[in-house]
Amino acid sequence: MSINKKLFFDAFLATHPVFRLDELAQARGDSSPLTAARNQLKYHLRRGRVKRMARMVYATVPFGRSPQTFEPDPVQVAAALRPDAIFSHHTALELLGAGHSLWKEYTLCCDDPGPVLALGSHRLHFLAHPTALRRRRLTRLGLRHGERQGREVAFTGPERTLVDGFRQPRWVGDLEELLNSAAGFGVLDLDLLQRLLTAYDQQLIWAAVGWFLERHQASFSVPDKYLARLEAKHPPRPRYLERGERGGHLVPRWNLILPRHLLRWEGQDDQP
Repeated sequence: MSINKKLFFDAFLATHPVFRLDELAQARGDSSPLTAARNQLKYHLRRGRVKRMARMVYATVPFGRSPQTFEPDPVQVAAALRPDAIFSHHTALELLGAGHSLWKEYTLCCDDPGPVLALGSHRLHFLAHPTALRRRRLTRLGLRHGERQGREVAFTGPERTLVDGFRQPRWVGDLEELLNSAAGFGVLDLDLLQRLLTAYDQQLIWAAVGWFLERHQASFSVPDKYLARLEAKHPPRPRYLERGERGGHLVPRWNLILPRHLLRWEGQDDQP
């Protein structure tokens, strides 16, 4: 390999911890870019300088690391694999800087969800866009955009992450993880939150979000009138917040039956 090609490739790897084959091809600018890029990668794959993560997606292996044991950032791998994807649930909590604990399950919503992809000790779950938002063409509602080591990523903002977490607690770890994480949100856009609740229009979720906001009314500057609007949407009969639960404690205002460990969350308890 010529010195110029080596210098180019080293410079490319230094700025691309994870990359797609077409990104390397575009950077090379050859007349047959994909063929040339593939040939170059074959050489560096044998040397252990790069690692194949999925079809068309590769990771740069740091000097001194073994490609067999090296695990690149799953978010970057997922974003390279599915540039159209929206990171959600616990992954969104992480990207928002609010994740309360580490989790090795990464979730992203996309138009054509596929099978789970294992990345060493991590797993990528490709989820379908929520049906209610897809029908209303609102799959981009409540998103934020950021950068992860040079790669652009889209993820659900705090308002949508809160709602989606109550809808699918399994993907945020559990409800306690959601509550502890969401309590750290700096601010909530209450108008956007109401738009999301209206789009989903699920009585249980109206009540769950209302209960959460009541607990943090001062922190998020929630007016009493706002809580009253949410209260009007709660289930007509008591409902369990966690599906399949038994026992618990009824919170009458929201017609929610909550597990007792959630009532003790942050030292609060609704029991008499």
